[in-house]
Amino acid sequence: MNSITIRKATISDLEIIQEISVQTFTETFADVNSAENMENYVRDNFNSAQVASEINNPESVFYLATLENETIGYLKLNFGDAQTEMVNKQAMEIHRIYVSKAFLGKKIGQLLLDEAIKIARQSGADFLWLGVWEENHRALQFYSKNGFVEFDKHIFTLGNEIQTDLLMRLEINKK
Repeated sequence: MNSITIRKATISDLEIIQEISVQTFTETFADVNSAENMENYVRDNFNSAQVASEINNPESVFYLATLENETIGYLKLNFGDAQTEMVNKQAMEIHRIYVSKAFLGKKIGQLLLDEAIKIARQSGADFLWLGVWEENHRALQFYSKNGFVEFDKHIFTLGNEIQTDLLMRLEINKK
């Protein structure tokens, strides 16, 4: 495989982020959720205004993984008040880490996670945390293998479906 590059996204990547977000979210969850719930989630979370506000948030950052000019995955990190839950002001949240289905198992997720760990270390975060749907066994196994441990749960609502996310953390900068 040719080399994969990871680069920080800017507002000029808005459409690319929307496309990869819709594609990967749909590939990951369409089989286990109703079409109506999926359509509503995609419309509410990946519309131009919403994605632009996330890109422009100074406490959020997107990174795109590309192979030969094709975006094959992405990472979204939240710091400070941008975190979806205030677990800890000194923590960093991996809000989204998604890879195109065609590239699953090809270490793209690992590259994106390694980038997140590097950024967390550089920023002085105490730990990285994320939420994973309790039924997403592939992701749970991936994060566990990388040293993440479950520390809490929260409710994630997808349309009329109530789901449980497991919150996992990885210690970064031990005091």
